Amino acid sequence: MKGGGIENPVFEPPSPSPGLGRQRQASPAGAGAGVAEAEAEEGPCGWGRCAPKALQLCNNPEGYLAAYSLLAIFQGIVVNGLINISISTIEKRYELNSSLTGLISASYDIAFCVLSLFVSFFGERGHKPRWLAFSAFMLGLGSLIFSLPHFSSGKYHYGAKLEDTCQIPGTSSANFTCSASTKSSLPNYLYVFILGQLLLGVGGTPLYTLGTAFIDDSVPKHKSSLYIGIGYAMSLLGPAIGYVLGGQLLNVYIDIQIPERQDTTYTKMDQDDPRWLGAWWIAFLACFFAIWLLIIPFSCFPKHLPGTAKIQAEKISETHNDGSEALVETKNIGKSFKDFPMALLILLKNPVLMSLIIASSSEALVATGFATFLPKFIENQFGKTSSFSATLGGLVLIPAAALGQIISGILVSKCKMDCKSIIKFMIGTCSVALLLNTVFLFAKCGNEPFAGVSETYNGTGMLYNLTAPCNANCRCLRSMYYPVCGRDEVQYFSPCFAGCTSHLFNNMKKMYHNCSCIGKPKREDGSDFLYEAVPGKCPTQCKFLPLFLTFFFFAVVFTFMAVTPTTVAILRCVPDKQRSFALGVQSVFLRLLGTIPGPILFGVAIDNSCTLWDINECKTKGACWVYDNERMAYLLMGISAACKIITIIFVVTAVCLYKPPPASAALSQKDSEMVSAIHT
Repeated sequence: MKGGGIENPVFEPPSPSPGLGRQRQASPAGAGAGVAEAEAEEGPCGWGRCAPKALQLCNNPEGYLAAYSLLAIFQGIVVNGLINISISTIEKRYELNSSLTGLISASYDIAFCVLSLFVSFFGERGHKPRWLAFSAFMLGLGSLIFSLPHFSSGKYHYGAKLEDTCQIPGTSSANFTCSASTKSSLPNYLYVFILGQLLLGVGGTPLYTLGTAFIDDSVPKHKSSLYIGIGYAMSLLGPAIGYVLGGQLLNVYIDIQIPERQDTTYTKMDQDDPRWLGAWWIAFLACFFAIWLLIIPFSCFPKHLPGTAKIQAEKISETHNDGSEALVETKNIGKSFKDFPMALLILLKNPVLMSLIIASSSEALVATGFATFLPKFIENQFGKTSSFSATLGGLVLIPAAALGQIISGILVSKCKMDCKSIIKFMIGTCSVALLLNTVFLFAKCGNEPFAGVSETYNGTGMLYNLTAPCNANCRCLRSMYYPVCGRDEVQYFSPCFAGCTSHLFNNMKKMYHNCSCIGKPKREDGSDFLYEAVPGKCPTQCKFLPLFLTFFFFAVVFTFMAVTPTTVAILRCVPDKQRSFALGVQSVFLRLLGTIPGPILFGVAIDNSCTLWDINECKTKGACWVYDNERMAYLLMGISAACKIITIIFVVTAVCLYKPPPASAALSQKDSEMVSAIHT
């Protein structure tokens, strides 16, 4: 598609042949008119007549790239970093299950998918830098909206003022019953989070369509890949910063200051307490202010940077002939919006293109699923804290993804692969990633013993029933999750369910005694334990975390080694004048089949492995407290392996269906380009 006689490069990523199709072979005069129009719209950097000389130092591709990179970094921090590591905390704070938080993650892609083609079409003929200013405005607003639930939901109450020990009949204790007032309204904040994500999606659409196209318009062909590559590298830096920054902020209590209890029921919480929630909202608020500052530089750039007209005049077409090129050239498809259906139909009927799009969508489903829930998987599988799990997830996913794209880009460029060789290369990388995916089979962890969940109370009671004869008279509340680890190395839902009737403090650490449900093992030296139970989960005995992270790192590397080759293959297998539109179509399918259902499918799978739900006095189910680790590992591996197999099948199909252009046609095309260049 094109507007004003200039090709639409909206979706172009770094490639060996960026910016093609700038000169029309059939109508050099048309190209000249487009160049003249671009030259007329070159201008100084400023706001109307206010154009300070100092700003002209930034009125070049390097100045624009700096602003673009900063916006890409902050977009990555918020969308691909902070939101992913905050999911687990948001679940607990607002009583949501993983299926609903998966919907939150998918909302960004829903907005992007709906707007992608339209923004790229209309924005191509507009003022691209001002579209980027609009992008910054919406990204900042989305960040602000996403943080608002913290300020309107009140203080976090991590436990009612109740006795956590066993209350024998006749003693005074609070009696909780279900009423309309006890039903929580916190789950309703789901819609605020979705609204924030939708606004972030609106802001992200111009950034990765029109923002990339503006770079391609403003630099020579041989520099385009370098400039766009730098911008994309910055977008990968954003999630890394988001994971590390957000992970550290999760070490700060959600309300900053931990409330002091007036009674002795609870000790002051620390990060090992399962009820601990970190200050997830701080980074969103900081990004809101930072992103809105970027509105200023984008609003001062002209419609075209100085020298753009000359650069466009020097760009020469390198059209790939796959049979539909003649139709596109003859009917001049893409000049007006009425050509939209025909242009779309041409691409949808290209079997090679559609095979590659379905393959990339299958890979995107797995990538976004793990990007959203990998910290949660590490937290539950290996018994780590939320903040540590988030940091580990960022240290594995981001460098591995960047390394995979860099390696594949270098290999494709150095080996000078043609389209068919590139697709074959993708088969190899996907196959290796499938083999590495088996890490879930041997690096999984079993669950630690949990009374009433994974085992009985010393042979009494039943599985999946927290009540047993030893605590039947304690009047324990299922809504108060405060796990303790018994000296028998078994975890209990709370001191009350462990049958503990008293507690003492030893070096500021709370210890429980007189626990009727806990056995009485002795130490190896024959001495008694100083306690019968201590707060917190029992330490995990699983030592597979380093092995899992190593294999998963290389699985991500080989998965992302197919990303850049897929893009290059798509650019080469479609008519030259539809290259940008082809990437736009891929963007839509990528979200419809990949990034939107990915987090939802992974969330449903994780919920399906839950063995202990948070259920309040009204019997309303909230977040999950305990998962079946082995079931979770098998489910995630099954989804990942199935998607990898689908990817390989469609990439093999693309290899079989692809027909390279005749050598004579390619030679004739080259001669036409030389004649066109001379006439121009």
